[in-house]
Amino acid sequence: MKRIIFHWSAGTHKASELDKKHYHFIVEGDGTVVTGKYKPEDNLSTADGVYAAHTLNCNKDSIGISLACMAGAVEAPFSSGKYPMTKAQWDAGVALGAKLAKLYKIPVSTKTVLSHAEVQGTLGIKQKGKWDFTRLSWAPDVKGATACGNLLRNQIEKELNK
Repeated sequence: MKRIIFHWSAGTHKASELDKKHYHFIVEGDGTVVTGKYKPEDNLSTADGVYAAHTLNCNKDSIGISLACMAGAVEAPFSSGKYPMTKAQWDAGVALGAKLAKLYKIPVSTKTVLSHAEVQGTLGIKQKGKWDFTRLSWAPDVKGATACGNLLRNQIEKELNK
């Protein structure tokens, strides 16, 4: 595995069957981690069609983690909808990201641990208007894909250095 890509589901705080099909791991609103239908190793090859399809043209060698949240969210003016991202699921996502980075020997960098919102700008792989995540409901001063991604990477690094 070469990278970990973080998402939000644009759903409720519970993992749905659709979420389980598209992500390797889903972090529910209370921080519970749910395992998806596919193992990360299923994404070593996408030629057979048996893999978690979480990021357009960037699924091969990529682990998909989604935070179950943000149904009804609006980018501008920002509204997190009825199911805002919680600090508990962010923290659980950080811990999971660190565990997977260590397990798969994925170095933490802007090109290897990133949010879906960073994929197009960082990796140059065109996406379809994905903004997960450019805002954090529990940290309103953190704005933009890079700021959210940097916070994510910094916290994963701290977790790895414990």
